[in-house]
Amino acid sequence: MSNTSNFRDAIREAQGQNLIGPNVIANALPFVGGGLVLTAVGTYGGLGVIESFPNLFFPTFFVAIALNFILFFVARNIAEQGNNSVALPLLALYSLLSGYTLSGLVYLALRTQGVGGQGIEIAALGCGITFVFARSVGSNLSDQDGMALTKTMGLGMVALLVVVFGELIFSLFGIYTPSWLEIAISALGVLLFVGAAVVDFYILPRTYKDEQYIPAALSMYLTYINLFIFILRLLIAINSRD
Repeated sequence: MSNTSNFRDAIREAQGQNLIGPNVIANALPFVGGGLVLTAVGTYGGLGVIESFPNLFFPTFFVAIALNFILFFVARNIAEQGNNSVALPLLALYSLLSGYTLSGLVYLALRTQGVGGQGIEIAALGCGITFVFARSVGSNLSDQDGMALTKTMGLGMVALLVVVFGELIFSLFGIYTPSWLEIAISALGVLLFVGAAVVDFYILPRTYKDEQYIPAALSMYLTYINLFIFILRLLIAINSRD
């Protein structure tokens, strides 16, 4: 999905347009796969830091988040200008750092009874199945249905950001988050990012030309990673109930 600051612009550009990049999805998929491999490497490295240097992990975790935020906007802007030779190494670094920031959640999943490595595999498999399904559905949506779904998902994403931010504030102040609320938030995230995957395959060929596969790959990568996060969060929340 267009998980970017110009989401509304992307909707306006896509609305009523014919396909301008019929092959952009196919061109982007290898880079999505490469980004996911690098994310796995970053996660493995983060787990190693947690195990060997736990006191070092949290400071580096927050540095990685800050760098990731900056890299996202820089790399996306460069990619949308068509400078793929510069954008690619930045996106590779972004993928590695994303994996590092994911390692804390993965470590928690590995230590949660009933989740473990099998839960991580389920989350990854669920993402893959979703994308196969989403490509078939999203590619065949009419303009009316596609735009309606896109606008609905945009509103849903705003609501999700609000509740997740609120949950983060509560946790920072030591306020306990009930397990049912965590389950509800995670389930909402899964539902929204399943819809976002469908939107990706509708809106990206109407927004990007075939040669603009890097920004398209970044959009799909973000949808996949966020779906993985919320599936894993849901599994952890369900298995952590008292």
